[in-house]
Amino acid sequence: MVLFADGFEEIEAMTVVDVLRRAGIQVDMVGIVGSSVTGSHGVRMWMNKRLGDVNPAEYDALVLPGGSPGYVNLGRSQAVLNVIKRFDAKRKWIAAICGAPSVLAKAGVMENRRATIYPGMERELPYPRSDRVVVDGHIVTSQGPGTAMEFALKLVELFKGEAEARDLAKRLLAQ
Repeated sequence: MVLFADGFEEIEAMTVVDVLRRAGIQVDMVGIVGSSVTGSHGVRMWMNKRLGDVNPAEYDALVLPGGSPGYVNLGRSQAVLNVIKRFDAKRKWIAAICGAPSVLAKAGVMENRRATIYPGMERELPYPRSDRVVVDGHIVTSQGPGTAMEFALKLVELFKGEAEARDLAKRLLAQ
Protein backbone atom coordinates (compact mmCIF):
# COMPACT_ATOMS: atom_id res chain seq x y z
CA MET A 1 0.00 0.00 0.00
CA VAL A 2 1.41 3.37 -1.05
CA LEU A 3 -0.28 6.23 0.79
CA PHE A 4 -0.92 9.45 -1.12
CA ALA A 5 -1.67 12.85 0.41
CA ASP A 6 -2.07 16.12 -1.46
CA GLY A 7 1.39 17.55 -2.08
CA PHE A 8 3.11 14.16 -2.58
CA GLU A 9 6.39 14.09 -4.52
CA GLU A 10 5.51 12.63 -7.91
CA ILE A 11 8.93 11.11 -8.68
CA GLU A 12 9.11 9.29 -5.35
CA ALA A 13 5.56 7.95 -5.39
CA MET A 14 5.36 6.87 -9.00
CA THR A 15 8.86 5.40 -9.14
CA VAL A 16 7.98 3.10 -6.24
CA VAL A 17 4.60 2.12 -7.73
CA ASP A 18 6.06 1.52 -11.20
CA VAL A 19 9.14 -0.43 -10.09
CA LEU A 20 7.22 -2.65 -7.66
CA ARG A 21 4.59 -3.43 -10.30
CA ARG A 22 7.32 -4.27 -12.85
CA ALA A 23 8.61 -6.76 -10.27
CA GLY A 24 5.18 -8.39 -10.17
CA ILE A 25 4.27 -6.99 -6.76
CA GLN A 26 0.63 -6.01 -6.20
CA VAL A 27 0.54 -2.32 -5.24
CA ASP A 28 -2.49 -0.28 -4.25
CA MET A 29 -2.35 3.49 -4.53
CA VAL A 30 -4.35 4.65 -1.53
CA GLY A 31 -5.51 8.23 -1.03
CA ILE A 32 -5.65 9.26 2.61
CA VAL A 33 -8.67 11.51 2.01
CA GLY A 34 -10.13 10.99 -1.44
CA SER A 35 -9.75 9.14 -4.70
CA SER A 36 -8.07 12.08 -6.47
CA VAL A 37 -4.78 13.43 -5.13
CA THR A 38 -2.63 16.26 -6.49
CA GLY A 39 1.16 16.14 -6.26
CA SER A 40 3.50 18.92 -5.23
CA HIS A 41 4.08 19.80 -8.90
CA GLY A 42 0.44 19.81 -9.94
CA VAL A 43 0.15 16.26 -11.27
CA ARG A 44 -3.27 14.86 -10.38
CA MET A 45 -3.49 11.12 -9.75
CA TRP A 46 -6.50 8.85 -9.31
CA MET A 47 -6.16 6.31 -6.56
CA ASN A 48 -7.14 2.63 -6.59
CA LYS A 49 -8.60 2.99 -3.10
CA ARG A 50 -9.21 5.38 -0.20
CA LEU A 51 -7.69 4.77 3.23
CA GLY A 52 -11.10 4.70 4.90
CA ASP A 53 -12.17 1.86 2.58
CA VAL A 54 -9.22 -0.51 3.07
CA ASN A 55 -8.28 -2.99 5.77
CA PRO A 56 -4.60 -2.28 6.51
CA ALA A 57 -4.24 -5.77 8.02
CA GLU A 58 -4.53 -7.18 4.47
CA TYR A 59 -1.27 -5.49 3.40
CA ASP A 60 2.30 -6.68 3.87
CA ALA A 61 4.02 -3.33 3.35
CA LEU A 62 3.37 0.37 3.68
CA VAL A 63 5.16 3.08 1.65
CA LEU A 64 5.04 6.80 2.42
CA PRO A 65 6.26 9.16 -0.32
CA GLY A 66 7.54 12.56 0.68
CA GLY A 67 7.03 15.87 -1.02
CA SER A 68 5.95 19.13 0.49
CA PRO A 69 3.36 19.49 1.82
CA GLY A 70 2.65 15.79 1.21
CA TYR A 71 4.63 14.50 4.17
CA VAL A 72 3.08 17.19 6.40
CA ASN A 73 -0.41 16.10 5.32
CA LEU A 74 0.45 12.47 6.04
CA GLY A 75 1.65 13.44 9.51
CA ARG A 76 -1.55 15.39 10.24
CA SER A 77 -3.68 12.29 9.65
CA GLN A 78 -4.38 10.28 12.81
CA ALA A 79 -5.50 7.42 10.55
CA VAL A 80 -2.04 7.37 8.90
CA LEU A 81 -0.26 7.47 12.27
CA ASN A 82 -2.43 4.59 13.50
CA VAL A 83 -1.66 2.48 10.42
CA ILE A 84 2.07 3.09 10.93
CA LYS A 85 1.82 1.99 14.57
CA ARG A 86 -0.08 -1.18 13.62
CA PHE A 87 2.46 -2.08 10.92
CA ASP A 88 5.30 -1.50 13.36
CA ALA A 89 3.67 -3.62 16.08
CA LYS A 90 3.35 -6.52 13.59
CA ARG A 91 6.86 -5.87 12.21
CA LYS A 92 5.49 -5.43 8.70
CA TRP A 93 7.57 -3.51 6.15
CA ILE A 94 7.35 0.29 6.49
CA ALA A 95 9.15 2.44 3.92
CA ALA A 96 9.40 6.23 3.79
CA ILE A 97 11.30 8.64 1.56
CA CYS A 98 12.22 12.34 1.60
CA GLY A 99 10.41 14.12 4.46
CA ALA A 100 8.16 11.13 5.21
CA PRO A 101 10.56 9.50 7.71
CA SER A 102 9.56 12.38 10.00
CA VAL A 103 6.01 10.97 9.93
CA LEU A 104 7.41 7.67 11.23
CA ALA A 105 9.07 9.59 14.05
CA LYS A 106 5.81 11.40 14.78
CA ALA A 107 4.08 8.01 15.00
CA GLY A 108 6.67 7.01 17.62
CA VAL A 109 8.26 4.13 15.72
CA MET A 110 11.79 5.49 15.23
CA GLU A 111 13.24 5.19 18.74
CA ASN A 112 16.52 3.24 18.63
CA ARG A 113 16.31 2.97 14.84
CA ARG A 114 18.69 4.32 12.23
CA ALA A 115 17.17 6.13 9.26
CA THR A 116 17.83 8.72 6.61
CA ILE A 117 15.75 11.71 5.57
CA TYR A 118 15.84 14.65 3.17
CA PRO A 119 19.07 16.59 3.85
CA GLY A 120 18.47 19.43 6.30
CA MET A 121 15.72 17.54 8.15
CA GLU A 122 18.04 15.31 10.20
CA ARG A 123 16.86 16.81 13.50
CA GLU A 124 13.48 15.13 12.88
CA LEU A 125 15.05 11.69 13.53
CA PRO A 126 16.65 10.29 16.68
CA TYR A 127 19.50 8.50 14.81
CA PRO A 128 19.88 10.10 11.36
CA ARG A 129 22.28 8.71 8.79
CA SER A 130 23.60 10.33 5.61
CA ASP A 131 23.20 7.22 3.44
CA ARG A 132 20.90 7.37 0.39
CA VAL A 133 18.89 4.35 1.58
CA VAL A 134 18.88 2.87 5.10
CA VAL A 135 17.34 -0.43 6.22
CA ASP A 136 16.92 -0.98 9.95
CA GLY A 137 14.90 -4.08 10.71
CA HIS A 138 11.55 -3.74 8.94
CA ILE A 139 11.92 0.02 8.30
CA VAL A 140 13.39 1.37 5.05
CA THR A 141 14.11 5.06 4.52
CA SER A 142 15.56 7.13 1.70
CA GLN A 143 16.53 10.75 1.07
CA GLY A 144 14.46 12.12 -1.81
CA PRO A 145 13.59 12.26 -5.52
CA GLY A 146 17.13 11.51 -6.69
CA THR A 147 17.23 8.33 -4.59
CA ALA A 148 13.76 7.06 -5.58
CA MET A 149 15.00 4.38 -8.01
CA GLU A 150 17.54 3.04 -5.52
CA PHE A 151 14.83 3.05 -2.83
CA ALA A 152 12.33 1.21 -5.05
CA LEU A 153 14.90 -1.38 -6.09
CA LYS A 154 15.84 -1.93 -2.43
CA LEU A 155 12.17 -2.69 -1.76
CA VAL A 156 12.15 -5.21 -4.62
CA GLU A 157 15.28 -6.81 -3.15
CA LEU A 158 13.67 -7.06 0.29
CA PHE A 159 10.33 -8.36 -1.02
CA LYS A 160 11.52 -10.67 -3.84
CA GLY A 161 15.25 -11.21 -3.41
CA GLU A 162 18.54 -9.82 -4.60
CA ALA A 163 18.53 -11.65 -7.96
CA GLU A 164 15.11 -10.25 -8.91
CA ALA A 165 16.19 -6.73 -7.94
CA ARG A 166 19.45 -7.05 -9.89
CA ASP A 167 17.65 -8.33 -13.00
CA LEU A 168 15.07 -5.55 -12.84
CA ALA A 169 17.78 -2.94 -12.32
CA LYS A 170 19.50 -4.19 -15.50
CA ARG A 171 16.26 -3.97 -17.50
CA LEU A 172 15.70 -0.43 -16.19
CA LEU A 173 19.32 0.56 -16.94
CA ALA A 174 19.67 1.44 -13.26
CA GLN A 175 23.01 -0.34 -12.84
